[in-house]
Amino acid sequence: MPPSPGRRGEGREGARREHIVTSNLLRVSVLGISGRMGKALLAALDEISNAQLSGASASAASQWLGKDVSACAAGSPRNVSITADPASAVKGATVAVDFTLPAATVTNLRACVAARCPLVIGTTGHDAATLAEVERAAREIPVLLSANMSLGVNLLLKLAELTARALGENYDVEIFEAHHRNKKDAPSGTALALGNSVALGRGVALADVADYARHGQTGARRPGAIGFSVFRGGDVIGDHTVTFAGSGERIELTHRASDRLTFARGAVRAAQWIVGRAPGLYSMQDVLGLSP
Repeated sequence: MPPSPGRRGEGREGARREHIVTSNLLRVSVLGISGRMGKALLAALDEISNAQLSGASASAASQWLGKDVSACAAGSPRNVSITADPASAVKGATVAVDFTLPAATVTNLRACVAARCPLVIGTTGHDAATLAEVERAAREIPVLLSANMSLGVNLLLKLAELTARALGENYDVEIFEAHHRNKKDAPSGTALALGNSVALGRGVALADVADYARHGQTGARRPGAIGFSVFRGGDVIGDHTVTFAGSGERIELTHRASDRLTFARGAVRAAQWIVGRAPGLYSMQDVLGLSP
């Protein structure tokens, strides 16, 4: 289950600044440069006139270690070598963006805390121990954790909460998600975040009402249950639908992603937003001004 927002930086209106940013240049370190999202981040950074890549990391087994970023992402040389050491990758960075694997999150967190570098985490599938590390790091630096960096998805999260609050438990809720065949975790972090939004709207804990599997003689639907279904196949980037099914009508809230740049652009916007914030754990809801 995705974490609750946790301790925030002080002051909801823009979150009190911990320091004054003295340069308009956004120097971004990308942790996980050789993956799909790492490459998309490079393209998104190229769309921002005052942003540049300052560092990049990949796994210790990567074939790209020691090479210029352009080797794995194509394009002109960027004079940034890929390293397996996140501490080296974040050196001199204004902000770091992490799209690695859950197993690498703790190491990346510690590197950013040591460098006093804000961190945006788009990696999903963290266990409870890692999420606890995230919250500890957020006492030292600003950390933004989101299961999905899409601006549209984060609006959908709010809409799901508001709809659940308005309709109540008389409407059954099902959350469907579809992703490419290589996605490793299920349900997706975004589907779980949507489940948490519905549960929040109803004033319950998702753990108490989630239904992740149906097989055999399941009996009638449990009142108040939030159901999940998962599709894996092909090259689907990410589809999510929350259905509220009542007597005589259904309401469906859907988001479909057709380009990974959607998530990368959201991550870059989050990186721009978090620079200068006070230590705390933030979400994309904060970036969009949707947090209470």
